[in-house]
Amino acid sequence: MTHGQRAVTRPGLRERKKQRTRDALLRAALELFTTQGYERTTVDEIVEAVDVSQRTFFRYFANKEDTTFAVQDMVESRFIAELRRRPPCEAPFEAMRRAVLCAWGSIGEAIEEVITVDLHMRTYQMIESTPSLLAAHMRRGVALENQIARLIAEREGLDVERDPRPRVAVAAFSGVMRVTGQLWGRGSDSSVEALRDLTEEYLDQLVPALAGDWRQAADSGGL
Repeated sequence: MTHGQRAVTRPGLRERKKQRTRDALLRAALELFTTQGYERTTVDEIVEAVDVSQRTFFRYFANKEDTTFAVQDMVESRFIAELRRRPPCEAPFEAMRRAVLCAWGSIGEAIEEVITVDLHMRTYQMIESTPSLLAAHMRRGVALENQIARLIAEREGLDVERDPRPRVAVAAFSGVMRVTGQLWGRGSDSSVEALRDLTEEYLDQLVPALAGDWRQAADSGGL
């Protein structure tokens, strides 16, 4: 190994077995949720489908809701990581736009390692049509928006509690993401590529309004 290189270590057998068990529980839960309904599905049915105990289920997931949003958590974590890597010279909205497109460009394979993209779409449709899950989805969305707004404010050297622009930009960005997700969920193409293309098309409509240089505006006497 040359200087500066890092050794890439493969997870051990124990860790791989744990990951396979978690993935199997997740697949079983989402299949049951989307075929017979979220409210009607019990944890007992999920563990029976995988032939493990309830104790094993709760080792990986806090509850049924936790399984429902597990893939979404993975997608959101990838987006946050991409946003943190965006160069500081990018305007705030452009950084968010590039981060989400980069995330969707690389997340497809990661999703398909766990569940099919079709199951991912059916899960999204189930969330949208299940009042308790839709409420949880909206609650989680607010928490994510706050996290992104603080990250954008940090990038720009702003106080998120005093300057409204980070929250305004993130609210507009999140609104587009909700719309494109709903359109994708109602469409006939369940591929990640279709979602990425739709997201890019709709985000491009906001670029003229939100992609400006905030620092330059401040120097000119703006906010």
